[in-house]
This record gives sequence, structure tokens and C-alpha cells, in this order.
Amino acid sequence: MSSDDLIAPNPFVDPSATSSERSFVGDSDNTLEVGRNASLSLGTDSLIVLDEGFTTKETKCCGLLPADSKSTRAIPFFNILWAELQELDIVIHYAHTTSKDVVRIAVIQYLVDKLHRPQVTAWIAQLMDRAYGNSQRQKRIKVLINPFGGVGSAQKWYYRDIEPIFQAAKCPLDVERTQFKGHAVEIAEKMDVDAFDVVATCSGDGLPHEVFNGLGKQAKARSALSKVAIVQLPCGTGNAMSKSVNGTMSNSLAALAVVKGVRTPLDLVSITQGDSRTLSFLSQSFGIIAEADLGTEHIRWMGDSRFLYGILIRLLRKTIWPCDLAIKVDIPKSGIREHYTSESMTRLSMEERRRKFPALEPREAEGAGLPELRYGTVNDELPEGWELVRYEKLGNFYCGNLPWMSDDAHFFPATLPHDGYWDLVTIDGDISRAAAINMLMAVDKNQFFDIPLVNYRKVSGYRLIPRQKTGYISIDGERVPWQPFQAEVHHGLGTTLTRTGHLFESVGVAPVGPSDTV
Repeated sequence: MSSDDLIAPNPFVDPSATSSERSFVGDSDNTLEVGRNASLSLGTDSLIVLDEGFTTKETKCCGLLPADSKSTRAIPFFNILWAELQELDIVIHYAHTTSKDVVRIAVIQYLVDKLHRPQVTAWIAQLMDRAYGNSQRQKRIKVLINPFGGVGSAQKWYYRDIEPIFQAAKCPLDVERTQFKGHAVEIAEKMDVDAFDVVATCSGDGLPHEVFNGLGKQAKARSALSKVAIVQLPCGTGNAMSKSVNGTMSNSLAALAVVKGVRTPLDLVSITQGDSRTLSFLSQSFGIIAEADLGTEHIRWMGDSRFLYGILIRLLRKTIWPCDLAIKVDIPKSGIREHYTSESMTRLSMEERRRKFPALEPREAEGAGLPELRYGTVNDELPEGWELVRYEKLGNFYCGNLPWMSDDAHFFPATLPHDGYWDLVTIDGDISRAAAINMLMAVDKNQFFDIPLVNYRKVSGYRLIPRQKTGYISIDGERVPWQPFQAEVHHGLGTTLTRTGHLFESVGVAPVGPSDTV
């Protein structure tokens, strides 16, 4: 905590002044006078602190000239964590920005007169309403720390960057460290879902995958997946969920986003392979993406660069992955912009969404496990209306539910949390090396969607049958057997937290203008 941010009772208050001079609600209900020379005002999107006692300690011109004095400070409502009366002091905790990607807890504190406590209490209520909006206050958070995540730094990052934010927001915490791969599945399967509002994983994307599947094993799986929101704090090597729902790869900013996050239904996918059924929240890949991810584990020390390295090597080799593929296409590429625009403009509360979309309604009945599979399993006959097509030269099969697959990989800009579809990209493997490299570079510039060679559509299911003897298939970044598998989307089965309650942190796909081409 910076000493500049911890403000003692206003030194400009005359101790001989009467109580009525020292503290009162101003002419507007939005302004609270806390002394002759200080006030707290509720602005449009910020708390405005006016105090003639503020001065900056920065200097200019090599330290020879003092900086201008500043008597006003604006604190965004989003950064306000908690405000309360402590005896005769109004105390406000907030997340103070110390650099582009870091916030730290700071406090402002002023003396108020006991005769005006009712007015001050009402003003605090207004502040908290603006600070939280539709977001639940004091979320009960089950924290799961992968002590091996982030090259072994996840636990250190939690206590330094994350826990102070949660504590300042008065969130009840239950912290547990995972001991082995699959431990989070066991924890979530046995969890009392009525005791928590959120499960926050300090990890990569692997732990959220385990938690979704653990809740999916509960007797009342649909209810469990609806009640508990799953979020990720970016403490691993793959942090796609945090980038997509929190809008950041910073641990402290992600913690703030969780505190202020709004409950949001999330489409999940059932994957059937052999006799198994698992849930996927992030992606499924076959071909170059799976190979570049899972086939570069031996160079994990390279961080995100290993992924780019793996792709470039395979692009230069013009590798192909033949397969048989059947897809339930619901929206072709030509209709996605209109769909995205329409859905993104729909703002409904959780209750309104559940009334509009019956598939979002949790099932409370005893034994109401995962939804029945409309399309059957991979072992069943091909669903009616599906056609198995032979792809001789497939280069990339990538199906995703989140816009970001890494900090700079914006593969699925048209994804929506719960439109009932996942976004599928297929690309031929025999395109020119120059075209393939340009396509890769377009991902970072958000131009990937518009490339004609990118086959992009929204789907509700598919079946994929590999035709080579060996290779990699990735489900949420985890390797699964090299066998046929089938996917089916479940509308709003899961729950997460987002800033808006209905959109990911993504630029999306804008409507096509008169001069645009696709």
C-alpha cells in the first residue's frame, strides 16, 4: 500500500469548528462534505475526491522543479472494493493503479460527525450500488491453487496479487492447493455447491477444465454447474479463460474482474470418445494447432513462443492430417456478423435469460445429471441429417468457445458466452506457405475472420474420425487418445463471470460496412 494512498483524517479541518461545519451531505445527495476543504462526490463513472491536502511528490526537470499540486483524485467505480463507517470514520478501500498491469489496495479515510451518520450511511449505499451494479457483493470464493502452475509461482502470485483484492472486497475465502493431476475433479465432485458462489483457479486452463468436469459428476450436475461460477486467475502457461472473461493476463486485474464480475451462462460441450464422456469449456483441436500445442511440451520453457514455433515448423513442412468429418452447421460464415451483432445487443438479466432459453434452466430434481445427448455418442449411428465427408488435405481443425486462445491469439472473434453454438475453423493444409504465414500473422491483428481461406461457422455438433495411425487430439489443451470423437453443444450449461454478463472481452466481428469485403 502506498503512503500516498493512505489518507489520514483531513489535516485542514479546524478542530475548533462545530460538528455541523465538519461533516454533512452537500447540496446534492451525490456529494459528501468531509471537512472545510474536502469532499467526496459521485460522478458519472468515478468517485471524485476533492481535498486541498493532496499534493503530488513527483518532481520535474531532473528533480529541480516541483510538480503541480493536485487537489482532485478520480477513482473509477469499478475499482471501488468496499466502503463503510468504522465508528466515526468513513473508510473506502479501492484498487489503485500502480502501473499498466498492476493494481494494489489503497485506502481513503475521513472523520465524519456522529450526528450525520444516517446521511453518510445513505451516501455509502449509493457509492456501493454504483461500484457493484449487477455484480454480487462479497462473493463466497473457493480458491484452488495449482502450486506447480506458472513455473511454480502460482502460490506466490496468489498471496501477493490476488488475495489482498479479495479480502479488501470482504469476500469469504476457502483456499486449497491441488496435490496431483485430476485433484480438482475430486474436489469439485465432492463440493457443497450451496456453500460457494465462485470457484477461482490460480492456474492455467487445465484446472477450470477439471472443475467443470468435477461438477459434472455430481448427482445434480446441471444444478451444480448453474450455481457455481468458474473463473481463472492467470497463474499458468495457458491463460485463455482469463484473457477472454477477465480481459487481462494480470493477476491483480483479474482478481478485480472477479470481484466485479457478473454471473454469465456459458455454453459447454460434451465430448464422447470410446465409452467416456467429458465436458469441454475451451476448445478442441486436431491438426496443426493440436500438434503445435501438445507436440512442443519438451520446449515449454519457451513460454507462449513455443506455440508459434511449433506452428511455423509445421507450416514450412505443409503437413496435412486426413480425416472423416461430419458437422452440424447452424450458421454459415456469411450469417455470423448479423448473428453476433444481434446477440451482443441483447442485454437480459440471468432470470430473463433463463426464461427466454429453457435450456438454461437448472434441473433441481434428484438424479438430474448431465443433459441427455441429442445426437447420441460417437459409437451410435450418424445423427439424422449429418453427412460424413472425407477431408484428404485438412491442415487445421479448431473448435472454440472463447475468443482468445492465448494472450495474442484471437482465433474466435465471433464467440458468444451462450448463443448455443461453438465456433469452428477448418483450413486446408496444402495452401501456400506465404498464405499460411499471412494467416497466422492476421490472428494477432484481428483480421483472421475475414480471410477467404478460413472456413468459419457456428456449429452445435460434429464427429471427427482420424485416418492416420497416430497424432495429437487436444481437448481444452489436454491430450486425449487418437480415436474418433463426437462433440455436442449444451446451451448455457456452465456458469462463469464476465464484466458485462453477456459478452466476452473481445472486439468481436463488426457489421460489414459499404466499403468492407469478406
